[in-house]
Order: sequence, then C-alpha cells, then structure tokens
Amino acid sequence: MVESRRERRGSYAKGVAKREEILERALDVIAREGYQGASVKELADAVGLSQAGLLHYFDSKEDLFTAILRKRDEVDSAGFGLADDDRTISGEELRGGYVGLVRHNADVPGLVQLFARLSVDAADPDHAAHEYFVSRGQSLREVFSTAIAAQQAAGRITAAIDPTTLARIFQAVTDGLQVQWMLEPDVDMAGTVDALFDALDPARAGTDPERKAAPRGAAS
Repeated sequence: MVESRRERRGSYAKGVAKREEILERALDVIAREGYQGASVKELADAVGLSQAGLLHYFDSKEDLFTAILRKRDEVDSAGFGLADDDRTISGEELRGGYVGLVRHNADVPGLVQLFARLSVDAADPDHAAHEYFVSRGQSLREVFSTAIAAQQAAGRITAAIDPTTLARIFQAVTDGLQVQWMLEPDVDMAGTVDALFDALDPARAGTDPERKAAPRGAAS
C-alpha cells in the first residue's frame, strides 16, 4: 500500500519529536552521569530504545553527541538571554547572561567534559563536530563583538582593544577556564569571567585603594 502524503508528514513529525526527546533526555543523563558514564546504551535505555534504534535518528555516535551540544546551546542561550534573535544584547544582558551561563556550567560537569573532548576531536575537518565548533565560535564572537562595540561607545568597556579581538579573548578565556576547572574543581570560572569584565571597565581602572603609584622609572 502506497503511503499517503499525510501519513509521511505524520511519520516525519513523530521522528522529529522523538529526536527532540532523545536530546532532552541525553542532556539530563550526561549532566548527571558525566560524559564518560553516558554510553550510547544508557542514552538508549533512557528513551526506551535499543542502541540501533537510537542511532537510527543520527548518522553516527559522533553526530549524536554533536546534536546534544547543539541542543545544550539552544537551551542555555534561551535560558540566559543570549539567544541569537536579531537584536542587540545590552551590556547588562551580556555580562549577567554570560557570567550566569559560566556559573551554570559548573553544575553540569558532564556536559563541560563532552564539550572539551569533542572540541579536541573536532580539530579534524572530517569530524562530525567540526562544522559545529567553527560556526558556533563565529556566531558567539559576532554576538559578543556587537554588544561590546555598543558598550565601548557608551564608555563602559575600554576602546583600547577592538570588539572582534575582545570577543575572541572572552571565548578563549571561557574555553580555557573549563579545562582548568576540570583539572582543578575549585577554580571559580564565573568569578574569573566577572573579573575580566571589571578589568575592561574604564571606570574601574586605577580605583584600587590598596594600589600605590610606583615612582616614575621604577621597575614593575
């Protein structure tokens, strides 16, 4: 019997819904069990599928984990006010949202581990996650550079460094902090990023009451 167009649409919609269910449950499992403890079998069990049934919705295991990171970005961006919705993010939203997101990452170590592990593997242009990491970085820097430029114009962030470079610095600091935090769990990732915002605020420059000016010509 030939499948009708309506039946095909219904089948497609069910497939999309199941894929979304898999990704949402996978976020919970990896956040709870960690990347190393979240096998394909465990993810399949969480949604009532066999391993083969789970991978039916993805091209490979690597594609599955890449899709999980995409879903994480979607959820986090919306939750912390950093969604790419064609509007300029204010300075308050940028700082509050980004610091809040970094603080949240400390509560989901499994997802941080997954991100760090895949980012290394994705250096291979043929890896399933390569395009994800490249486009994610570009999108993040575009959002940041636009918000930073607005804050520079308002005098809230130093204009000594161009917005594009500052955006890349923020990305590098955050990615590097995650590696340090995995090695040293007492590292305060959110506090460090917040301190970077302070360091870039012209109004805070030279306001440390404990700091005394060194004599001219003295070695620093």
